[in-house]
Amino acid sequence: MINVQDFIRSLSLQVLVPTSRREWDIHSAELNRPGLQFVGYYEHFAHDRPQVVGLTEISYLEQLPDDVRYRRLEAFFAYSMPCVIFCRGMMPSDDILKLAEKHDVAVLRTENVTTRLVALAMNYMNRCLAPRSTLHGVLVDVYGMGVLLTGESGVGKSEAALELVRRGHQLVADDVVDVCRITENRLIGESPETVRHFMEIRGIGIIDIKAMYGISAVLTSKSIDMVIHLEAWNDKKAYDRLGLSEDFTTIMDVRIPHLVLPVRPGRNVAVVIEVAARNFSLKQMGYSAAKELDRRLNEMMMGAGKPTL
Repeated sequence: MINVQDFIRSLSLQVLVPTSRREWDIHSAELNRPGLQFVGYYEHFAHDRPQVVGLTEISYLEQLPDDVRYRRLEAFFAYSMPCVIFCRGMMPSDDILKLAEKHDVAVLRTENVTTRLVALAMNYMNRCLAPRSTLHGVLVDVYGMGVLLTGESGVGKSEAALELVRRGHQLVADDVVDVCRITENRLIGESPETVRHFMEIRGIGIIDIKAMYGISAVLTSKSIDMVIHLEAWNDKKAYDRLGLSEDFTTIMDVRIPHLVLPVRPGRNVAVVIEVAARNFSLKQMGYSAAKELDRRLNEMMMGAGKPTL
């Protein structure tokens, strides 16, 4: 479902004909350009999508005789549809406005060109219709990478995020992260509006990161590119010391790179998280320090094994 007023406000649309509906029953982030329908072809008509009228469609309608145009428009508005959006600031004819009002179809207008409007609308509807979930953790932007910090309560997630903010990185969400899957392999995280930009620090209480460090210290939303799980250091557990293998975790059916970071007094967790983010960026560009070291060691052993003349 798409909220009508949020849709209009988010896309900066002008209302020419209002609708009595508060929500539209839309289940796909797609739009339809009704050029074929104005010609009279209604097979496979996606009438449950917002209808976008551009320069091509309006020019065709204007060159039709008045009686023919009215019949075509009457057949068009007989279908239940969410809205009709006119692009480039074009003004629809009176017969369009009257038929839309008769069938309770919103008529909207934008100054954007058609392709720009379609891109904005699809992006908005993708976010509204995306599957959503709520996670316990802290989401920060570190060198452009969205890092989700997880771990038991009290392990130091908020303190690590606070140090990252102090070092120039950005907080997205603390304690509660709302996650939506906008594509098959991309997750976006954000903070619930009521607690946005706030952080809880034990011994101090609630602090406002935006008020303390400025607007540049916070973000509204960020993609989740990697997950770092903080846990108390366990001397009996063998932690990864080479990094040759890659671990993943699954969030809403999306595989995300996953690291386990042991925490103990005296360890600068924020610096290690920075290093993890930079190292992940290098791996995305095809460079792995662990694999490079492994290659050099193999070459050295191969060289040592050759007979000397």
